[in-house]
Amino acid sequence: MADYLENLLNTPVGPLGIIAMPGCEEMGKRLDFYLTKWRKEREHEHKSSASYLGYERDSYLIDVACPRFGSGEAKGLIRQSVRGLDLYIVCDVFNYGVEYKMYGRIVPMSPDDHYADLKRIISAVAGKAKRINVIMPMLYSGRQHRRTSRESLDCASSLQELVALGVTNILTFDAHDPRMQNAIPNNSFDNVMPTYQMIKALVNQFPDIKVDPDHLMIISPDEGAMARGIYFSSVLGVDLGMFYKRRDYSKVVNGRNPIVAHEYLGADVAGKDLIIVDDMISSGDSVLDLAEKLKALKCRNIYVCTTFGLFCEGLSHFDKAYEEGLITKVFTTNGVYSTPDLLAREWYCSVDLSKYIAYIIDTLNHDASISGLLEPTNKINALLVKKGLR
Repeated sequence: MADYLENLLNTPVGPLGIIAMPGCEEMGKRLDFYLTKWRKEREHEHKSSASYLGYERDSYLIDVACPRFGSGEAKGLIRQSVRGLDLYIVCDVFNYGVEYKMYGRIVPMSPDDHYADLKRIISAVAGKAKRINVIMPMLYSGRQHRRTSRESLDCASSLQELVALGVTNILTFDAHDPRMQNAIPNNSFDNVMPTYQMIKALVNQFPDIKVDPDHLMIISPDEGAMARGIYFSSVLGVDLGMFYKRRDYSKVVNGRNPIVAHEYLGADVAGKDLIIVDDMISSGDSVLDLAEKLKALKCRNIYVCTTFGLFCEGLSHFDKAYEEGLITKVFTTNGVYSTPDLLAREWYCSVDLSKYIAYIIDTLNHDASISGLLEPTNKINALLVKKGLR
């Protein structure tokens, strides 16, 4: 926190503006609440200077819309001036809860629709803003990050397209593969990990959890998630196990080679609480298969901590797994849309990212380094000491 306050001594890039794209209205309100509160309470000797013009306002939200024609075509519309602003556009491209009418039918917005609207709003800015920053919690086409045959490189193309439209900074959370930033090597791309927020939510929900090697283990669902697992393991001071996904490379189902089996590699899990860490839940079949295998190995509680929860195949199989005692709690962030049904589930906990994102926006607006905010080890250690877990 001391580093954060020290960063705020820098002169702001420009007056702050926040654009919450359709589906991000609630997140936008939370960000606006924190930023207006902090800046009204903050004592700053330079507040009255010209370089701080518009620094303290009642709201930083910019009124935008993406109205659609009956054919489904749309346009981006900004209803107030953005000249000279340091703009932060927050976009959840996976919010299928936003709908529109096309040829008389109600259609849920796809990631492609959201991404197109983001480009429309950037185009509507028309070069008037001082700087444009895009915060996309789950990166558009992040799973299409490499080419293995004659196929498109959607993620690389979209990053290059945003930069060509005038975006200066791109921020995302827990990218499926952070190496995709190589597509824009000369531009700012930050991959933020919500590890502290996850651990905080876990210990708040289960204050009696024992954080030591005899009672807790981290589980990586595959080799691709090992980096996340290693960090959780090292910062909590516990052991790490992993699964190897054996795939059938002779077939392609829904664009991927189907998983034949999960093979566990690691120490004995009997009697221990386990935290499965990954970047996302898509259908959830894999994580529930892991839970079933780990329960057969006589583990105690299983906590699933993934940054994003899409639940593409619904919630019924998670309901069944919870009833059978396979999972104790599932934690995902509010970086992507969560249905009211999901939020009401006893086995689910939503981890709020809004305060963390507000800290990042506040720091970047002062043109300061966010490296202190991106490295949560000290905060995690302090949290564990405060909770009596270390």
